[in-house]
Amino acid sequence: MQWASALSQEQELSRAMAELKRSLSDQLGGNRPDFAIVFASSHFQSGYRQIPDLVSNLLSPTVLVGCSAEGVIGGGAEVEGMPALSITAACLSGVTLSTFHVELDDLPTMDDGPSAWAKTLGVPQEPTPHFILLADPFTFDPAGLLMGLDFAYMGGAKMGGLASAQRGNTLFLNRDIFYSGAVGVALQGNISVDTIVAQGCRPIGDPLKITNCHRNFLLEVNHKPPIEVLMELYESLPPKDRMLMQRSLHLGIATTEFQEEFRPGDFLIRNVIGADQEKGILAIGEVLQNGQTVQFHLRDAETSAEDLDLMLSRYRATSPDTPPSGALLFSCNGRGRGLYGRPNHDSDALMGALGKIPLGGFFCAGEIGPVGGSTHLHGFTSSFGIFRPLSG
Repeated sequence: MQWASALSQEQELSRAMAELKRSLSDQLGGNRPDFAIVFASSHFQSGYRQIPDLVSNLLSPTVLVGCSAEGVIGGGAEVEGMPALSITAACLSGVTLSTFHVELDDLPTMDDGPSAWAKTLGVPQEPTPHFILLADPFTFDPAGLLMGLDFAYMGGAKMGGLASAQRGNTLFLNRDIFYSGAVGVALQGNISVDTIVAQGCRPIGDPLKITNCHRNFLLEVNHKPPIEVLMELYESLPPKDRMLMQRSLHLGIATTEFQEEFRPGDFLIRNVIGADQEKGILAIGEVLQNGQTVQFHLRDAETSAEDLDLMLSRYRATSPDTPPSGALLFSCNGRGRGLYGRPNHDSDALMGALGKIPLGGFFCAGEIGPVGGSTHLHGFTSSFGIFRPLSG
């Protein structure tokens, strides 16, 4: 297994492609890649239609996937708000690749069996497939697709993001382009995909039980209005956290009830999207259930950096059987320079933990990755996919 990643900031499309080809060919030793994933900033919008053919003609990958992006990651570098084009490519001996494009109306229902998903996507259930998914946020809610993939393809990793160009999105799939729906690639065979999802939050206060809720409205925790609980918590916090509570408050929902102590990574982080002071209730960006364990969380640059370092340290401690060959990063467009005050923070963190491996990706309008054994769409998250061979 051999991976390569390159980024160009040339403003003319053909020059950018030529620069990428030179770099990727050098890294791959002139070998033809089986897989290529491309991300193009809005600067190249007038040339989006040409990109699949250009990549195919220059590199001849067996499979090509990609999308438009507000910020682009390639060669371990992150470029936001400026012209940039990146390609990450791989030679994947012993790996079978399957591609698909779906619209919402194409998806099986949850009453259909796993075979319906395999037929719709053209992806067999064995050997275990791993998925890279890219979707247009304006025409495709990925929730149904993610639930279906978890249902039909248990044990496989699912990662990706929502395209994020400012003026309309384009999805790339082989030599085709799409302006709606989702595109994906499934990888099966001699490949393992490890995922790291850094949600960038830390808990405050104690875990609480939902004792009354309706859909996404949190009505009671521990038999008290959540606003009342927050007011009591506010009084106990230091000044810095009081300020953060006013602008970056989130709710963590425990991914399992079968434990007494919770740690970072045990909660699915969701936004607090509204509050009714008079009724004492909160609106949360997730459908809630009575009996769930929840805990309030805060986010800032320092917390996000610490959370990512913790997740990377945990991954290193697992000591995978084979070393990583390459990685993809799907990062929220609210992270990067705007959060940390400098570029390349999350890319540098990965390479500091795992060594200098080829890394590409983009800044998303929503990130896809697993938390607690299920795949979710996230915000303010960095979702990594780390690729390595099952056997040497």
